[in-house]
Amino acid sequence: MNKVQKLILGSVFTVLAGGALVNTSNVAGQEGAAPAKRPFARGDRMMGPFMGGAPLITIALNHKTDLSLTNDQVANLEKIRSHYQSQVTPLHEQVQSIEKEIITLMQQTPANLIQIKSKIQEAEKYRSDLRYLRIEALENGRSVLSTQQQDQLKTLVRSRQGHFRTPQGQPS
Repeated sequence: MNKVQKLILGSVFTVLAGGALVNTSNVAGQEGAAPAKRPFARGDRMMGPFMGGAPLITIALNHKTDLSLTNDQVANLEKIRSHYQSQVTPLHEQVQSIEKEIITLMQQTPANLIQIKSKIQEAEKYRSDLRYLRIEALENGRSVLSTQQQDQLKTLVRSRQGHFRTPQGQPS
């Protein structure tokens, strides 16, 4: 691998890692800014297998009895989740396809940096759309719950986080 290819490969990984770091710090900033008012603004994503973490709307639905959700609330949350999933699936597929194109472009000698930059920018547009759709779904889900239910969900999520962060062999 020549120096240009190494530089390009390193740049792509830096951009991808930087994007993940920015998303993580944005979420952390949101948590610290107004934790009592924003139980849906957290690191767990609604993206399921794509981004890891338990989706908040799914957690709420799984704990509908604990949260005392009404049938209307359950129906609304299921509708929000279904709509969200139908919107993000094609966008995730697009991002994956573009990333494969970037890898192919980087394997050419010499690599076409203009095309690579264009593909990176195209992928970032889709990522921006995905982020907005996530925020939109979280806000829609939050609007379905009462303040008390939001607080209960927040407590459930925190207890789950603590449960998963306990080292193995340690009491929980």
